Amino acid sequence: MSATVVGTAGEDRSDYTKDESRAIRRRSLRLLGSLISPLRWQVALAGVVLVVSTALQVAGPALIAYGIDTALPAVLDEANWMPTIGVVAVYLVAGLGGAGLVGWYAVVAARLTQAVMLDLRKRIFLHTQKLSLEFHESYTSGRIISRQTSDLESIRELLDGGLNQLVSGLLYGGFTLIALLLLDWQSGVILAVMGVPLFLLMRWFYRRSQVVYRESRVISAKLIVKFVETMTGIRAVKAFRKEPRNDEEFGDVAEDYRDVNMRSIRLFGTFEPGLMAVASVSIALVVLWGGLRVADGAIAIGILLASVLYVRNFFAPLQEVAMFLNSYQAATAALEKVSGVLEEEPTVPDPTDAVDLWTARGHVSFDEVTFGYADDRVILPHFSLDIPAGQTIALVGTTGAGKSTLAKLVSRFYDPSRGAVTLDGVDLRRLHPKDLRRAIVMVTQEAYLFSGTVADNIALGKPDATLDEIEAAAKAVGADAFIRALPDGYATDVNKRGGRVSAGQRQLISFARAFLADPAVLILDEATASLDIPSERAIQDALQTLLADRTAIIIAHRLSTVAIADRVLVMEHGRIIEDDSPETLIAGTGKFAQLHAAWRESLV
Repeated sequence: MSATVVGTAGEDRSDYTKDESRAIRRRSLRLLGSLISPLRWQVALAGVVLVVSTALQVAGPALIAYGIDTALPAVLDEANWMPTIGVVAVYLVAGLGGAGLVGWYAVVAARLTQAVMLDLRKRIFLHTQKLSLEFHESYTSGRIISRQTSDLESIRELLDGGLNQLVSGLLYGGFTLIALLLLDWQSGVILAVMGVPLFLLMRWFYRRSQVVYRESRVISAKLIVKFVETMTGIRAVKAFRKEPRNDEEFGDVAEDYRDVNMRSIRLFGTFEPGLMAVASVSIALVVLWGGLRVADGAIAIGILLASVLYVRNFFAPLQEVAMFLNSYQAATAALEKVSGVLEEEPTVPDPTDAVDLWTARGHVSFDEVTFGYADDRVILPHFSLDIPAGQTIALVGTTGAGKSTLAKLVSRFYDPSRGAVTLDGVDLRRLHPKDLRRAIVMVTQEAYLFSGTVADNIALGKPDATLDEIEAAAKAVGADAFIRALPDGYATDVNKRGGRVSAGQRQLISFARAFLADPAVLILDEATASLDIPSERAIQDALQTLLADRTAIIIAHRLSTVAIADRVLVMEHGRIIEDDSPETLIAGTGKFAQLHAAWRESLV
């Protein structure tokens, strides 16, 4: 059976090889490009606005130099105020225009960010729903929640603030250096030379932060997974008194998270003083060399002042660039995980040449099917079985015999490695998904109820059903009485996970949901396990009526449920060892007869 490698789907690791890292980076960039591509005109607009606003901001020191060296002497020597008025007017226009464009850019950038995040959230939700059951059984719920919450939040922070800081910082620094070279090339050379230690410092910080923040994301995911799994399984935690052990395990992960955050803080504690030192030396050299030239009359005092301002302004946004690197590392790790999930392909893909089956009769057949959840663990070896339309069969056997696997193959939660499972002669792999879901319905032991009313949950089997149809389905399975006894009857909100109804009542609601769907094939996988004996007996007649004229596959350990079957299959190690009517098998001396005798003795 072909299976995707879950490790590529953002497996929480920090030990990737260079080739793996490059592949993941390319995958992340493809995702980012696909998100930005539909918004390219808005990106272009934001770029133009940012360039113009940055140019207006950079003009300030040059205008100050002109005012000191040209406009001020004109006032003192000639009483000519026009240059002063002109430079003040231009300075105000540049300042106000720059401020206005910065505000406009903030709005445009925010719209871009929200558009990208909306697209990404919808992609993750829609894609994870499409992925096969194999993915969801191997990828923990805590990790999926982490992808949709903390990882997306890291990406949002990058787009909302960090990316703006980087682009504006680089533009501002570049424009400042160009302006300084045009104004005083010697001061520009000093700044360019000091760029060498600055580059080495930034390169060191980037490499170290890359390691630290990838570790941070890994441990953060572990923290979320541990919390979610503990809260989800709180009943088992309390039943087995696992609180002290969980406290210790969570405490260890929390301490690891604290330690990696402290390493991040120490990293910044080294970087920021280093940046300040490079900036201070640069300004000191410009002042020293510029002062000597002012004394010799080589440059005017206004030029020196403007040069100092430009050097100071050059280093001002670099701390913001460093903050971008902070956000970038966290967002890169998050983007890697998100892109990994979106790269996952369903192991049970929709057919490209789907066959329509508008009316299914319910004839199910296994033709030399081989299946295993892993290559070295075969569950069904060369399995063949024919279930005529309208027949009710019961699957009996010890745990691990392959009963639930058979049901999952019929529901096409999985595809066989070899052979075929067919419905009315059509391979399930070629059957149109809508026809498949309409024709085959499974009721499992886990009767999950979604937020909403009881009626909404029953109508899941037929979304356009009327209230009369919903009530009729509930009556058929014996659920109508307890539903009407609820505070608001069929309009009662079941709350999260069906909190207002018992386990047995949830199961009855799931029965009503399945029977309302009216499938050709109905699979009951331990579906009566949550019902007590009186409740189970109460619905036996309803089950016999509702299972009539449809193919039914019943998996049950309770042999009382098996009694309504036309045919019993006893499975062992993925093979059928007995196949006959319940009465014939009970009268014999085989495995089922032994199980039935033991069950009868347990009732005495």
